[in-house]
Amino acid sequence: MGEHQPPPRTVRITAASPERPRSRWRTATLWLGALVLLGAATLALARSPGDGGDGDAATTPTIAAELHLGYFGNITHAPALIGVQEGLIADTLAEEGGTVLRTEIFNAGPAAIEALNAGAIDAAYLGPGPALNSYAQSDGASVVIVAGAASGGAQLVVRPGIDTLEELRGTVLATPQLGGTQDIALRSFLQDRGLSVSPAEDADISVNPTSNAQTLQLFRDGEVDGAWLPEPWASRLVLEAGAEVLVDEAELWDGKLTAESGQFPTAVLVVNRDFAAAHPTTVEALLRGHLDALDWLRDASESEQVAGLNAALERTAGLGLRRDVMNRSLEHIEFTADPLAGTYPTLQQDGVDVGLSRPADLTDLVDLDPLNRVLAPAGDRDQVTFGGLGMDGEGTR
Repeated sequence: MGEHQPPPRTVRITAASPERPRSRWRTATLWLGALVLLGAATLALARSPGDGGDGDAATTPTIAAELHLGYFGNITHAPALIGVQEGLIADTLAEEGGTVLRTEIFNAGPAAIEALNAGAIDAAYLGPGPALNSYAQSDGASVVIVAGAASGGAQLVVRPGIDTLEELRGTVLATPQLGGTQDIALRSFLQDRGLSVSPAEDADISVNPTSNAQTLQLFRDGEVDGAWLPEPWASRLVLEAGAEVLVDEAELWDGKLTAESGQFPTAVLVVNRDFAAAHPTTVEALLRGHLDALDWLRDASESEQVAGLNAALERTAGLGLRRDVMNRSLEHIEFTADPLAGTYPTLQQDGVDVGLSRPADLTDLVDLDPLNRVLAPAGDRDQVTFGGLGMDGEGTR
């Protein structure tokens, strides 16, 4: 697949978290109504723990009868797409104790988080932004990140003729959903560069959260001037609608918080915290299926990757991708079990700065013990470690 080489299953994080100056403009009051809607389910924490659980499930771990898994029909969710399509996750769950896999497709992270906290699903692949926001809003009681899934694969693409940030003034830009990973990334990026965004009064730029498919059509119709999108949507706008790349998010991460420059999390695997406590064996079975899917993506030929992912996309999103769109998408993504946790203080502060989250102690956000227990029997795999959480100061790109 050109120069794209699927990465090893894990890499070591050696992040630090030095302070950096940041813009402190706030829109918290203006966002209050939206945050109430996004956080309502998150704050409803009296959830019974998992399928088949009872009042003793929180203290007496059991194997879940079912695991309800959410994910998106995006290439950044390829481990989920392949894990479900090839039966890898279902097989490991069934082998462990007869757990049945149920799945649900989402379009953006905030909706998946609401489902997690309402008990409609037990685990999900989603961007780090909604996971961080849910964790902060619930004082750490809602979700736990148990693995990474994808790094990279997000870009700001715009109509031809927009060549500089100053030329974004007066434009309309789209993101997948208010409070989602790309929504926060765009607002933070613009704000840090002195550009105000809606709903601020007399904003320089209007940011409209819009579903990805609708964004593509609106861009074709000239109704939006660009969008900050995950793959394959960034590639679809470029190759199918003539957009040009103004910002590749990978260029904003210099490697100080991760093992290599250009790494940043676009998809992680999270579990409802109550479910994880009640069914740790089931969570480990899920992780084995996740690692099997990463192995599949690493070992498959280019034609096998395209065929497998398109079959999954046809089932989940109703439509596969053109070969050139698929190839361009995969060139910008690295699939890895490393959650790139060193980036989380920066991502969390981004959400705070744009008024879509609040400060939080992230110490317990990530639990890699289940993943490392699954990795240990292999013997030839490095354990996944993380840094940068619970430290004073802020992360930096």
